[in-house]
Amino acid sequence: MGSQEVLGQAARLASSGLLLQVLFRLITFALNAFILRFLSKEIVGIVNVRLTLLYSTTIFLAREAFRRACLSGSTQRDWGQTINLLWLTVPLGVFWSLFLGWVWLRLLEVPDPNVVPHYGTGVVLFGLSAVVELLGEPFWVLAQAHMFVKLKVIAESLSVILKSVLTAFLVLWVPHWGLYIFSLAQVFYTTVLVLCYVTYFKKLLGFPKSTKQQTLPVSRMTDLLPSILRSRAFVNWTEAKLTWSFFKQSFLKQILTEGERYVMTFLNVLNFGDQGPVLLRTYSLYVLLLAINGVTECFTFAAMSKEQVDRYNLTMLALSSSFLVLSYLLTRWCGSVGFILANCFNMGIRITQSLWFIHRYYRESPHRPLAGLQLSPVLLGAFALSGGITGVSEAFLCCEQGWLARLAHVAVGAFCLGATLGTAFLTETKLIHFLRTQLGASRLADKMR
Repeated sequence: MGSQEVLGQAARLASSGLLLQVLFRLITFALNAFILRFLSKEIVGIVNVRLTLLYSTTIFLAREAFRRACLSGSTQRDWGQTINLLWLTVPLGVFWSLFLGWVWLRLLEVPDPNVVPHYGTGVVLFGLSAVVELLGEPFWVLAQAHMFVKLKVIAESLSVILKSVLTAFLVLWVPHWGLYIFSLAQVFYTTVLVLCYVTYFKKLLGFPKSTKQQTLPVSRMTDLLPSILRSRAFVNWTEAKLTWSFFKQSFLKQILTEGERYVMTFLNVLNFGDQGPVLLRTYSLYVLLLAINGVTECFTFAAMSKEQVDRYNLTMLALSSSFLVLSYLLTRWCGSVGFILANCFNMGIRITQSLWFIHRYYRESPHRPLAGLQLSPVLLGAFALSGGITGVSEAFLCCEQGWLARLAHVAVGAFCLGATLGTAFLTETKLIHFLRTQLGASRLADKMR
């Protein structure tokens, strides 16, 4: 696969991931709005905060380090050893689901069973769903390494849609099941997701003459199962050590990035009161910093050596301590918004470190990738003007002037959004050209296969 084709596939993978996230958020929003008509907000809150946090933490701690280690470095690897290493995520997932399940049931305050029944069963099934999803990890990594973009899109979209349909059906017919509904839907979601990957590879490996099959390092389904390798170690120890380094860093990253949710879950004392609009504005800044950090930190971890990752772990440890102290101080000063401000500070420090690493990495190179962070003055002006216009619109049209005024405010926001996107299209010509070139080249390559 040529470099241009790889870039095109990467661009398509990134764009499909973005579209999937938008789709999932829209589906989740619509589903929650529907569910709240039939179930209590306490049940929905327990699912969206506690149980989802249990599931995401188990998944993250069990597989994140393995994914990074097995998708970084050279593509010339012993895939038998890599697949063996990836199967270790399953027993690790069992451990984390049992440990965190015990924490959720014994250390956290258990909700009133009269208000939120079947909480214990929900914890067990959400932990089980995490383990089920880990069964598909070797298939997922192999698909990502060979950039099977359509497989990812179809599998995740189908799983989310079927989960939503099942949830809505159960809410309509058996609303008294409460947490049983969400727990069964979650297990169903992970099962469908894994089956999509398994079915795809089973069919693909059944056609040995296909182009995609010939590019794979496996020839039959049994090659994707753990096995004892003759004259070779069970796993690649260099890859395993890199995984351990990533695990230490991932553990700290989970504490830093999910710190607000952990504090909310353990303390249950946040009172947002009338801070809603301010909270959302602050969170918008946090989302922007998350986006920048995602790009810069992704490159940083991919380019770091094991020794550099270990040194960065010490930095992350210092960051976690400062984050906790700052969270405490800012929360006492400005309430729940303080959590988000502390996260913004944390993201800012991590972005600065990543930028410094990238600068040193390309210091002796003619390439200057950080120049892409510089926006044109025209686009910055469009952002500032849109902010001013929507601020004035909010003051005069929102939100006590009736529905007509609210719709006018939404229309003003939509107009400003369109104008800003249009300005970006006209000013960020290099980005637009890159997307057009790479996406077009990737589609052409797919047609020629």
